[in-house]
Amino acid sequence: MTLWRSLTTALVNLRANKLRSMLTMLGVIIGVSAVIVMVSIVEGARSMVVQEFERLGSKLIIIGYQPDFKEAKQRARTVESLVMDDVRAIEQECDLIQGLSAEFGGPGGGGNQQQARYLDRQSSVSPNGVQPDYLRLRNIELAQGRFITKQDEEEWAKVCVIGSTINKELFAGEDPMGKRIDIGDISMLVVGVLKAKGRSGGQDEDKVILAPITTIQKRFAGSEAVGVIFAQPKDNSMVDAAMQQIWECLMRRHDNAPGYRVDSQENILRAIGRILSIFGLVLGGVAGLALLVGGIGVMNIMLVSVTERTKEIGLRKAVGAKRKDILIQFLIESATVTGVGGLIGIGLGAGTANAAAFISKQVMPSTVNNGQGVPIHLPLWAVLGAFAFSAFIGLFFGIYPAVRASKLDPIAALRHE
Repeated sequence: MTLWRSLTTALVNLRANKLRSMLTMLGVIIGVSAVIVMVSIVEGARSMVVQEFERLGSKLIIIGYQPDFKEAKQRARTVESLVMDDVRAIEQECDLIQGLSAEFGGPGGGGNQQQARYLDRQSSVSPNGVQPDYLRLRNIELAQGRFITKQDEEEWAKVCVIGSTINKELFAGEDPMGKRIDIGDISMLVVGVLKAKGRSGGQDEDKVILAPITTIQKRFAGSEAVGVIFAQPKDNSMVDAAMQQIWECLMRRHDNAPGYRVDSQENILRAIGRILSIFGLVLGGVAGLALLVGGIGVMNIMLVSVTERTKEIGLRKAVGAKRKDILIQFLIESATVTGVGGLIGIGLGAGTANAAAFISKQVMPSTVNNGQGVPIHLPLWAVLGAFAFSAFIGLFFGIYPAVRASKLDPIAALRHE
């Protein structure tokens, strides 16, 4: 019997017992649809995380300080935060980096909300102090004007670059270039407007005011504290070496004081990826149990089918069918049952995932994921893998019934009542 003939015979048997076939496929359908929903959500979350990090900038090294108070108590010297001297030391001593920008929002700056005012319009904002390289390192683009310059930084210039949301709220269609806005008690000249970036992590990336870091430090906070430093290595292959060079520089300056953090985007992304993978394995285990139950159901039904078709098997052997023909026939039938169930499960899972994304988009606030709801991404490998695995389940759990059918004695089978 040819493979095509075996497949058509299997489909005829499925149609002849529709209810039983559907009940047999139910476990496989549930398991495969659960796998598809799980993969869609996990891969959607992974895709969203990657996009967020791409928005942050490319191949960035992130330097921060988070004091370990328990260890600090045991040391004679403690550190309050990163300072501009650290930034200058990294610039001078670390030759593996090609760009660096400190960022700071202290009291009256990014640490606290301030009222930005223009005429009778106002907007709450946390102004951030940055350096000239910030524009390139953070993948920011200008819509108008210019960015902060080295001269602005040296002179503590009262200039600023505003995001598109601030532009709309304060200027409402007017050209903001060359106009002054009041932030607290400080009057700032608008020299540039940023291109819109949208929301990120539930926050409006366009509701921002950037000023020279020295302006925020000296005119608002009264200190040289730095919140975080962004650096870029000269070459992508130098990320680890540049991180080590920065770490050694900070340790020399601060006598191995604890609390300094030097990390890269890739390391953070890998850590998040591991968490998502563990989450996916847990969900995959639950879906695997459903597939296991479905496979056992297939084995049970195929054993019943062998009993019901004993005379048919005996007749086929009597007219010349070999053991391998009977074996292949029953394996194809079980694989067909689970394969069709897998296709239905893929469609059901994809529909469920997209329905969840649509519903979440309607009910979730616009501040979450840019108002796009639960992120969904179903890669082709997941679809093909789910179908192949469902067919494999049929083959695996159909082996015993198929072997049993192939071993039937034709004379005993013909006499079976």
